[in-house]
Amino acid sequence: MIRVMVVDDQHLVRQGICSLLQLSPKVEVAAQACNGEEALTWLGCHQVDVLLLDLRMPICDGLTTLKALRAQNNPTPVLILTTFDDDELVLASIEAGARGYLLKDVTLESLLDAIETLHRGERLHQPVALNARAKLESLSVKTSNSTMTETLSLREREILRLLAGGYSNKEIARAFDLAEGTVKNHVSAILGKLGVRDRTRAVLKAVNLGLIE
Repeated sequence: MIRVMVVDDQHLVRQGICSLLQLSPKVEVAAQACNGEEALTWLGCHQVDVLLLDLRMPICDGLTTLKALRAQNNPTPVLILTTFDDDELVLASIEAGARGYLLKDVTLESLLDAIETLHRGERLHQPVALNARAKLESLSVKTSNSTMTETLSLREREILRLLAGGYSNKEIARAFDLAEGTVKNHVSAILGKLGVRDRTRAVLKAVNLGLIE
């Protein structure tokens, strides 16, 4: 049984999510909160397997909650539930430690799959909203899709696909029988060629350009 906590300031939305999750024999809603402050207080004394977190909330929003969890070294996997208007916050939340994100209009099956994915210790990457993709374009070098594909070596494209799967440098090194330092060099080269500053933006940019699915 996967114990989850649902944090959302919209009562009907929160209750709806909880009601749907309770239909699954694999998930137990252990707690719910209407803002990050309530969630942090509860998590100070209890544990859950996955935290479902809204981003835009009064008193203590999702991003502030994520940063507080990281400061407390709380390892609870966080799944962000967002809307099309939250694209900038999505990027910031992933950088702050969120392990995945979903749009609030997903099906129950997709939500359950996402919870199970995080519970297994994996990450969940999906393309961000269309307007977020447009913003990601401004972070990139001005290069066409075909040229970008040619610029990245075969090994770099293989590593990029594993980055999208949430694998660490150590795990990638093991998969390709490489030194971890070699993988770090490849990742640095990928960031430079894509014109981004971190792994998260590299994956999102690659998805936007159609380099990976």
